[in-house]
Amino acid sequence: MKLVIQRVKEASCTVNNSITGQIDQGFMVLVGIGLDDDEQIVMKMANKLAKLRIFDDGQGKMNLSLNDVGGKILSISQFTLYADSAKGNRPSFTDAAKGEMAKHLYDCFNTYLRQLDLIVEEGIFGADMKIRLLNDGPVTIILDSKELF
Repeated sequence: MKLVIQRVKEASCTVNNSITGQIDQGFMVLVGIGLDDDEQIVMKMANKLAKLRIFDDGQGKMNLSLNDVGGKILSISQFTLYADSAKGNRPSFTDAAKGEMAKHLYDCFNTYLRQLDLIVEEGIFGADMKIRLLNDGPVTIILDSKELF
């Protein structure tokens, strides 16, 4: 599982000219599900995200989590995080989980984050989404379950 986390002042997702998810301060998270991922990995990644301390404290150090600042999450499914461009110029996505499995694990991820008392807004799995965000910093963190666990 791969997460690209951007600290934002605001973010939104629009599908067919309708906003599907919108947040103020928090994380805009691109969520990639791989072939080897399962619910255990999803839970570990959700816990890691929830505890990630990348908001500034009173001394200007990244020391505060989402809960500390009352932040929210905009979660966007993103199979292209598993792009493999090693051969040629057209990426292969063979390491990305396929539709039904990926959707199930993406839904589990968002559900588990909510069980951790986080407010989670979403895009629409598999849709052509338009994402707007105002980066804060900018701060961008990449988490890869293969490197963490």
